[in-house]
Amino acid sequence: MAKLEAIVTWCNRHLNHAAIQDFPGAHNGLQVGNHGVVTKIGAAVDAGLVPFQKAVAANVDFLIVHHGLFWDAPWPLTATHYEKISLLLHHNCAVYSSHLPLDRHPQIGNNALITQKLGLTPIGTFLPYEGNDIGILTKGTESRTALNALLNRLFLNSVIAMEYGSDPPKKLGILSGSFNEILTELTSLGVDTLITGELRQRAFNQAQELRFNLYACGHYATEVFGVQALAETVAQQFDLPWEFLDTQCPL
Repeated sequence: MAKLEAIVTWCNRHLNHAAIQDFPGAHNGLQVGNHGVVTKIGAAVDAGLVPFQKAVAANVDFLIVHHGLFWDAPWPLTATHYEKISLLLHHNCAVYSSHLPLDRHPQIGNNALITQKLGLTPIGTFLPYEGNDIGILTKGTESRTALNALLNRLFLNSVIAMEYGSDPPKKLGILSGSFNEILTELTSLGVDTLITGELRQRAFNQAQELRFNLYACGHYATEVFGVQALAETVAQQFDLPWEFLDTQCPL
């Protein structure tokens, strides 16, 4: 077992939370406490009722999530909100969230791990937010066919490919989660291919007009890597067991 305070302090420092601004309401760090002791680490992408139920069933008392509880204005503790918080408190399960800091972390971040798992060579970063870049730029690949095959192996044949850019791809951008209308910016950087999670419909027309390759691999699917890596790292640091709680979200 380990002290909750020690784990939270270590995570905050390792992820550099104090120096990385996130979207308003993200509240990175400890969001729900427990009795002060941790015996098992859990990892989940979302702070939802089902992940919480899975955590309780697995005897997790420190749950790491990417998408935390708090994004909007304060909400009343009623209905599902009450059920989630009540479940955590009654079963002594703490919740720790890390959003943009975990997306951009150079070793255990979602974008860094996607780059590594695809065997691509990072050459820079892009998409600055409050002074910190989030996405990763990489060298190109031998062909679109080869890249498509790599992506479908990693994301279990769930990739939506819109291939209107160069073949072979010359320069790639990797951005986990949600695409943020940045094709024009990427074009100015010499990028012709974007690997991301989810897209809005108008991205299809933009890809055609700007001669871009777009690969949508799923918001959830592109963000399982960071929480798993963080949970494993914390577990090793504090000699604790850990478990990934998969909800198999198709989006």
